[in-house]
Amino acid sequence: MSPPVFLAGTAALERDRVILDGPEGRHAATVRRLRPGERVDLTDGEGLLAECVVTAADRASLTLEVAARHREPPPEPRLVVVQALPKGDRGELAVETMTEAGVDEIVPWAAARCVTQWRPERREKALNRWRNAAREAGKQARRSRLPHVPDLASTDAVARRLAAASVALVLHEDAAEPLSGVRPPASGEVVLVVGPEGGITEDELAAFGAAGGRPVRLGPTVLRTSTAGVAAAAVLQAASGRW
Repeated sequence: MSPPVFLAGTAALERDRVILDGPEGRHAATVRRLRPGERVDLTDGEGLLAECVVTAADRASLTLEVAARHREPPPEPRLVVVQALPKGDRGELAVETMTEAGVDEIVPWAAARCVTQWRPERREKALNRWRNAAREAGKQARRSRLPHVPDLASTDAVARRLAAASVALVLHEDAAEPLSGVRPPASGEVVLVVGPEGGITEDELAAFGAAGGRPVRLGPTVLRTSTAGVAAAAVLQAASGRW
């Protein structure tokens, strides 16, 4: 069985002895019930992973000895998914599955036809739910690099990301080009846009096309917005050689 993964600061992981406390330490000690002699992996979420052994445990923390360290370089090409806001808790589901699939950045997008809208007074709370989902899924997937979840993006901001990308793609059911035919570059950034349940508007599609976005078709069926991202990410991961 693989050892559990917990988050810790970079400075802590560079020491030979680490005290894991706070929420991570309490979870390790009281929920996972880890005891001396057991193996634990710690990561800073930015590529540094420390293989550790528990030397002492109390009700709210663990004391760990670092046995080995590994630093994972950033994967290439970098994969960014712009995700239109899904309904209900499907946003967190989309973030979880894309994190498990290795997406490097998940950008929440306020598309015109999104049923869900992050009102100003609830925006920070909603964004934190996405970030929490990415963090927990990243630990479960044993990722040493957690995906970045930036602030809510407007359509203009998404167009700018597409214009700066090495490859810019927009999922659309009427596209002639299949996603499976795209050959990602060896390096740089691949940005993929996933629209809302109601579809991408003509104005949005025009803006993305002007920015260099290529409409692509995932397959013969129409997926929910919360599952289209992970399906497309799997295709691009395989095509790029990252999988």
